Amino acid sequence: MESLLDSCTLINLPREANRQGSVTEVHRLVDVPFDIARVYYLYDVPGGASRGGHSHKELKQLVVAASGSFDVMLDDGRERKTIHLNRPYLGLYVVPGVWRELHNFSSGGICLVLASMPYDANEYIRGYENFLAYRKLK
Repeated sequence: MESLLDSCTLINLPREANRQGSVTEVHRLVDVPFDIARVYYLYDVPGGASRGGHSHKELKQLVVAASGSFDVMLDDGRERKTIHLNRPYLGLYVVPGVWRELHNFSSGGICLVLASMPYDANEYIRGYENFLAYRKLK
């Protein structure tokens, strides 16, 4: 049985770099494998704090370290892996049904998230035991 974690991949985003700096443009359905319905970012995360701690039923995300760095722990109910993000041109594609936690934010770290759906509280699976029960139903 294939792990959902195999579908969570790193995506190199296009970047233009020169002496004046760098720019990355992201186009829906071209650079990101879904239509972007929402963009949000996490910042001023206190040292030692974690974010995430949930899964989604249908939502797809691209997670980018827009500034600084942080770790993304992914869990499909059978396996876990941690991805360190620290480049603003590298995005982590996270598929539905994967538990995610964000840890180890650097000072000034900014997590930019491109999401496939608008915010919907009913779309979240909160509580790890609830997540495991949801995965068993799948």
